[in-house]
Amino acid sequence: MAKALSGVRVLDMTHVQSGPSCTQILGWFGADVIKVEMPGRGDATRGQLRDIPNVDSLYFTMLNCNKRSITINMKAEKGKKIFEELVKTCDILVENFTWEKIQSLNPRMIYASIKGFGPGPYVDCKAYETAAQAMGGAMSTTGWEDGPPTSTGAQIGDSGTGVHALAGILAALYQRTVTGRGQRVEVAMQDAVLNLCRVKLRDQQRIKHGPLTEYPNKEFSDEVPRSGNASGGGQLGNGLRCKPGGPNDYVYVICQEAIYEPLMKLIQREDMLTDPKFAKIGERRKHQDEMWANIEAWTKKYTKFEVMGMLNKIDVPCGPILSMKDLIEDKSLQERGIVVDVPHSKRGTFKTVGCPIILSDSPAEVKTSPLLGEHTEEILKDLMGYDKEQIEQLRKEGAI
Repeated sequence: MAKALSGVRVLDMTHVQSGPSCTQILGWFGADVIKVEMPGRGDATRGQLRDIPNVDSLYFTMLNCNKRSITINMKAEKGKKIFEELVKTCDILVENFTWEKIQSLNPRMIYASIKGFGPGPYVDCKAYETAAQAMGGAMSTTGWEDGPPTSTGAQIGDSGTGVHALAGILAALYQRTVTGRGQRVEVAMQDAVLNLCRVKLRDQQRIKHGPLTEYPNKEFSDEVPRSGNASGGGQLGNGLRCKPGGPNDYVYVICQEAIYEPLMKLIQREDMLTDPKFAKIGERRKHQDEMWANIEAWTKKYTKFEVMGMLNKIDVPCGPILSMKDLIEDKSLQERGIVVDVPHSKRGTFKTVGCPIILSDSPAEVKTSPLLGEHTEEILKDLMGYDKEQIEQLRKEGAI
């Protein structure tokens, strides 16, 4: 069966994480993704954080599956010519070239650009994952009230922006079926992070009218505070310790109004159903530290998975804190294709995260990342009609 994006060709000029995370999903959806790299050097992440000497790093392989690699020297005149010819054969280009030039070569091209910041005082500033978190509102609202601003382990600045770019690309690709024209898609990392922090922007407006009662904080200024493990929604939530007390032996529990009574009966604290400090949701919010301490006295008697099992029986939303070791060894994730074993010709088999977006008629197949320039000859011959002698001459001249 044809994939969702079969017949769509992507010219991937991106490096590191935000762009490659976007183009990898396009590849999972069936697009022919051609990664353009400099001869002899390639994407910088091929050599970053290596765990095995002289092979592509996991940083590279886990962000560049389902792609082909061509090496082009963009400083050589013939290299520029090859690039321009490639542009004419593609539907989507991801990275930072002059839009007007690309449009003149291929008016149907979808041109996607990922930057750190949009127009304004920061437009020329360099961005990085944690810098985007810092300037998009994530760090100021993450961590504990008496601690420093904290970055999240999830790559919301890089990969989060890549997913936003993906949405824009697919929208532009669909609109092209009506207009016949390509268009420019721009995403700034700061903007994407702020979009993911929209509930905190909600709270910034609410705080003008009084304290945020669902937060455990005792004092409020005119800024949304850091609030530890508070849920950030209308329901109270917290991470509670479990047996045997290791660094990740916690379970996150949401205490909804509808399940409060069965929860108190489960932990044998029926007295908290009538105690004025806990009987009503408004009072529970004021005394939530004590409420959670009472619930934690029960969770500490059991493992996080035992707690999850008991709470699920009475419909309490919860989740054990899973370490990366837990996740990489999770058989259910492997069976569903979310943790995938990928064979690689140089480094052997590695594990990666498969496509988390499941299409019923177009299941994703994860294919290994390309070696540097692995498909140069194939692309030049099949897409552009170069013969073997011409390709050898281009190599001699340093164009590829």
